[in-house]
Amino acid sequence: MEFELRILGSSSATPTANRHHTSQVLTIGNQYHLIDCGEGTQMQLMQYKIKHQRICNIYISHLHGDHYFGLAGLLSTMHLQNRQMPLHLFGPPGLSEILSLQFKYSGTNLCFKLIFHELDTYAYQQIFEDKDITVHTIPMQHRVPCCGFLFREKPKPRPLIKEKLPSFLTPPQLINLKWGQDIKNEQGNILVQNTDVTLEPKRSRSYAYCADSRFKPDLISYLHKVDLLYHEATFTDDLRERAAYTFHSTARQAAEMAAAAQVHRLILGHFSVRYKDLTPLLTEAKELFIEVELATEGSIFSVEE
Repeated sequence: MEFELRILGSSSATPTANRHHTSQVLTIGNQYHLIDCGEGTQMQLMQYKIKHQRICNIYISHLHGDHYFGLAGLLSTMHLQNRQMPLHLFGPPGLSEILSLQFKYSGTNLCFKLIFHELDTYAYQQIFEDKDITVHTIPMQHRVPCCGFLFREKPKPRPLIKEKLPSFLTPPQLINLKWGQDIKNEQGNILVQNTDVTLEPKRSRSYAYCADSRFKPDLISYLHKVDLLYHEATFTDDLRERAAYTFHSTARQAAEMAAAAQVHRLILGHFSVRYKDLTPLLTEAKELFIEVELATEGSIFSVEE
């Protein structure tokens, strides 16, 4: 099953000629999860041939404009193109009211069901679950209520070794074997040892999106050994005081977080407009953590099973 992140926008509050406001698409299987929706997101979706009708969920981290000003336009386009599938929208308090006012005064009555889930941005809690994944909020520390999002695949079944399966097994017993159970008789004696007829399951993958925030070491436990970590890196470390003052992080601090949490790969994003060349941020982070890349527009980050 596909598990792939596409970067649509990487700039901070002010966009540049080649960097857009924050937005990402996480593809899991045949579903798209849109994470933040800055201005121009729907143009970026078209640029990279991502069909917005396949978006199942949208997650908004906070109500600074560079993270959600593209949302009303995207929802309006979905309406104009006659979307039928319900859409789940996860966001902080106030977002529903903002959208209601925009749609009220533009005379927009969406033709599809928009299901809004108001988030407690100060809590680590599960907000979504389907047969494949769970999604949790990650509390950030920013100037307005803000949270990140942690996507985790559920444990996967063990593949059966067909040529080793006894012929007497029933369908329910085969299912039990897939989920790691031995097959026993009524007396409790093992008839079929699970490890004799199954293979190790494919590993479950994970992605953590850490939105705008001061460096927050208490996040380490939530991020422990995730496959892919996106962490904002608005400034280089010579501007650490400014980063703290504006409730942002530096590239070095992002690398400190990745190293402490023992993540597999780090992606830096949310770059200040002052950096025409992003090399200094990448170089700074690599001094502490080798597996780091830049979240530039169009970049794709895949996680293998």
